[in-house]
Amino acid sequence: MFGLFLIVVVLVLAGTMIEGGNAMSARGHATDIAQQAARAGANALDLTALRTDGVVRLDPAAARTTATTYLTQVGETGTVTATPTQVTVTVTLTRPGILTPILGLATLTVHATATATPVTS
Repeated sequence: MFGLFLIVVVLVLAGTMIEGGNAMSARGHATDIAQQAARAGANALDLTALRTDGVVRLDPAAARTTATTYLTQVGETGTVTATPTQVTVTVTLTRPGILTPILGLATLTVHATATATPVTS
């Protein structure tokens, strides 16, 4: 009886570790995608302001479009907000669970947010 209990405990712990690893991997991927999309959007400078006044600021509409295009290119979805000073991207990923479907949880959803600002040297 004790042996059966021990086996169940070990299986539950192993399943928890596997699902934890799956969640960490998905979160890392979501963070990477959000960061890359935000950086892409931060490249959309307002060139008129830069050339006439020397002011480094974003073109918010172009930044949103550029970041959204990046998300589409990599096959992910998210929300993009942009102001003249920064671009913020939130990515939501849904991945299938590895062992959690046994418990009725078919998917794992993670969110990651990244912000980028234009930088000049």
